Amino acid sequence: MTTVRANGVDLGIESFGSEDDPLVLLAGGTTMLSWPDALCERLASGGRRVVRYDLRDSGASTTLDPENPAYDLRDLVADAAALVEVLGAGTAHLGGIGVGGMVAQVAALAHPDVFSALTLVGTRPVAPGPADEDLPDHNPEVMGALFSRMQPDWTDRDAVTAFAAEGAEPMGNDPEQARATAARIWDRTRSRDPAVHQANQLGMVFSRIDCSPRWRERLGELDVPTLVVHGRADPFFPVGNGEVLAAEIPAARLLVLGDMGTSLRDNAADQVAAAMLTL
Repeated sequence: MTTVRANGVDLGIESFGSEDDPLVLLAGGTTMLSWPDALCERLASGGRRVVRYDLRDSGASTTLDPENPAYDLRDLVADAAALVEVLGAGTAHLGGIGVGGMVAQVAALAHPDVFSALTLVGTRPVAPGPADEDLPDHNPEVMGALFSRMQPDWTDRDAVTAFAAEGAEPMGNDPEQARATAARIWDRTRSRDPAVHQANQLGMVFSRIDCSPRWRERLGELDVPTLVVHGRADPFFPVGNGEVLAAEIPAARLLVLGDMGTSLRDNAADQVAAAMLTL
């Protein structure tokens, strides 16, 4: 893992595979660890140069004030395009998970000459906030139970990892994978500020940035091979969101994973990588 300067900010990255291979750029949702090691390694063994990276205000990327971000969605899009250039690649297959999937959609629309393929995981075609009437919104019972929990001491590693594990099953995720990922995120968080730790673990900063204008109405303009991956057990962005994405993006392929919730499971790495390698 290292950091590179792109679009005026430092972005934390990790690379897999040969620099001579076609680039697959994976936008974190919000940290790079949203993309499992096993998936990155499988893509690299399939002849791809894989670079996963942290969005701003997460991981090793520039972190200023996650509670009051001074940038918007278009800045995150510009980061992705600039990172492709810094990495010395002309084009890239761009993957985004969760909120990173929103970045990826807009990036492909704004920079059709830079992004040659898309993988969108566990995301939806509108910004955080109220969903369109035809899009299933967050499961209210699951969200109510999760958000009513007592918050941990965000500077206590054991408390944070236990909090992540306890909240995993209602989100359709594997508790032990969630615990391990939370520990790695905590270890990579350089600040001692509880707000920074919370932002890194929960990705709440994304709900505080300006994501206008809407882009859903432009999805039909996308002219790149696209894979939409969604979990059947996702209560945050229920699977209907992935179905809409796949229907509105021309020639997109939909891959629904029956035991997946909001996070990519390690045991799905081979299946997802195989689908991505066909793009």
